[in-house]
Amino acid sequence: MKKFDPYAFVPQKRIFVSQISNMKQLIFIALTTFLLYSCNNSKKDILEEHNHTNALINETSPYLLQHAHNPVDWRAWNDETLELAQKENKLMIISIGYSACHWCHVMEKESFEDTTVAAVMNAHFINVKVDREERPDVDQIYINAVQLMTGSAGWPLNVITLPDGRPVWGGTYFKQKDWITAIERIQELYETEPEKLTEYANRLEEGIKSMDLVELNTADVDLTSYDTNSLVETWKESFDHRFGGYKRAPKFMMPNNYVYLLRHAVQNDDKELLDYVNLTLTQMAYGGVYDAVGGGFSRYSVDKKWHVPHFEKMLYDNAQMVSLYSKAYAFTQKELYKEIVFETLEFIANELTNDEGAFYSSLDADSETKTGELEEGTYYIYTKEELQTLLGSDFDIFKEYYNVNSFGKWEGDHYVLIRDKSDMEIQKEFSFSSADLQKKKANWKKQLLQFRNQRAKPRLDNKTLTSWNGLMIQGYVDAYKTFQKKTYLDAALKNANFIVDKQLQTSGALFHNYKDGKSSINGYLEDYASVIEAFISLYEVTMDEKWLITANNLAEYTFTKFFDEQNHMFYFTSIDDSKLVSRNFEYRDNVIPASNSIMAKNLFKLSHYFDNPKYAETAKQMLKNVQPEADKYPSGFSNWLDLLSNYQTKYYEVVIVGEKASEKISEINSRYIPNMLIAGSTSESDSYLLEGRYSEGKTLIYVCVNNTCKLPVTETEKALESIKITR
Repeated sequence: MKKFDPYAFVPQKRIFVSQISNMKQLIFIALTTFLLYSCNNSKKDILEEHNHTNALINETSPYLLQHAHNPVDWRAWNDETLELAQKENKLMIISIGYSACHWCHVMEKESFEDTTVAAVMNAHFINVKVDREERPDVDQIYINAVQLMTGSAGWPLNVITLPDGRPVWGGTYFKQKDWITAIERIQELYETEPEKLTEYANRLEEGIKSMDLVELNTADVDLTSYDTNSLVETWKESFDHRFGGYKRAPKFMMPNNYVYLLRHAVQNDDKELLDYVNLTLTQMAYGGVYDAVGGGFSRYSVDKKWHVPHFEKMLYDNAQMVSLYSKAYAFTQKELYKEIVFETLEFIANELTNDEGAFYSSLDADSETKTGELEEGTYYIYTKEELQTLLGSDFDIFKEYYNVNSFGKWEGDHYVLIRDKSDMEIQKEFSFSSADLQKKKANWKKQLLQFRNQRAKPRLDNKTLTSWNGLMIQGYVDAYKTFQKKTYLDAALKNANFIVDKQLQTSGALFHNYKDGKSSINGYLEDYASVIEAFISLYEVTMDEKWLITANNLAEYTFTKFFDEQNHMFYFTSIDDSKLVSRNFEYRDNVIPASNSIMAKNLFKLSHYFDNPKYAETAKQMLKNVQPEADKYPSGFSNWLDLLSNYQTKYYEVVIVGEKASEKISEINSRYIPNMLIAGSTSESDSYLLEGRYSEGKTLIYVCVNNTCKLPVTETEKALESIKITR
């Protein structure tokens, strides 16, 4: 079993904690922790086990439902629960996790399913379970709190708060004995010296509110000549030039980092950087973090060579990896990247898509063993003996291809498949043709998939999250642009129509969640940002103005409900949502780009489509606001830097009108051109970029910059000659 990693959730988050200078004085928690763990845990009588059903039985979240029969008297996070805590003047235990989280399952089994632990929790606390994927706003408040208290955070996240929700103590995974000791000591302190907890809560609240503040940057910043080369040179110091990624473990895939680094390498003709990006993409595809049998990526690897994954598979990772590999293939034409995209989208279609075209959230890291226990990774691993029996005479080739040796060994007698040679090297070593090897690979995968499907499958989190579905639409559209497979566009359109039909309310607001025909949580900025981005991209491949107009309407809605006029950034939560300890701005890019960075890019594009100065000025101001911090931590602002690149080269409006517009758009979309948007129509249109450009009987391509266009051409290659990617 892998060691618990407290940094597992946000590899970039740690670097920002040190910026909170007023938190240096927070030593009370360290003293409390010392007292807690220096005490002897008194023995308790074991209570009689009994079946129990708590209030979570009424929820739809698979994670909450997993805890519905714990003896702990769990409640969901809602106004009623918060009011109860204040009415009874009880501390709250807020336990946050998600369905695919391995260590969440471990703590549930050790503590929350134990009647002794439940008795202590039920006697003194209001106990609240939170699905961090359904309530990222709640999660972020308490993640920030635990970061300030302990210097790191992860899931499961366990926090004790005052009745008003302000945190006073927290951490991640606790062994049962330590958990009981801790919560009893905090309760004792609350009963004997409550003023100390209140004083600490006041100081911690200040720290939480200061963590994600963004100031209006009124400096005159020349974005067109901004020195990103120096930023990237500093960034390069952290690169792993053997296995790709960064020189640390665990390794997260961070797709938005490599989308930007690919663009920077191409834009600045930096061969060394391009080689590094290709190395990283190749090693991730080779590593056990990629499921060579069933397709799709796990969340991260625990080692430096991308070998042993944390086996959970998240929709948001796979959506972004499809986009990344599609863009990389468009530039490099590497067959490996095409293979990764095709197999990953097959995994999405087979495992994470429902009949409505909605995408599910994740597959669990754990699956059941023969004894009924949950164990991490058992679905994906093999013994040498199993592989020999399955593959017979092919085993000798297979073991070289997938390293059934010391390089690919995990623990015990199990192997996680990992490559370190290209197909070309294997073909040469065994005197195979490319066709022969591809046939063997397909047969291996079929045999292994049939074999492992006899095992218990990982549990499915079948809720739908609007923000993650937006990312997956984008993934499908990017794959469609590059590979022109109609099934990819069909999947994107089906999901987009699902969002419009089921998640878009008559008020203009989006819902965040959906399951079993029910949507219950008001949308967050991340929902609007990812859906707007996806709908703009859908317009660029379909020419259906419905998607562009809907994207614009959603953007206008965010100005009404999320925008802060003082700093020109967008809050993560709507003004219609219940108040939390702090109303924050999400602006640092992480495993998913920040909702503010996606919004800024959306506004940049929409400003071109609708000639909207407000959008253009807001996007530029948002970028200026984050610039001082991006200078210090470029890897945490890669999506912002991608927006910055739009100001450093010409940004093209490619307008195509006429009967063959769709054909011409497909030809252009298949190229790697990051500094471009597309507008098109097969007939007359009065939209800003299309008005007056239709000519009967012709298909004309206009290449424009800020709506100033060269003479139209009829041939795609002629138009492409006018478009420059490099500075």
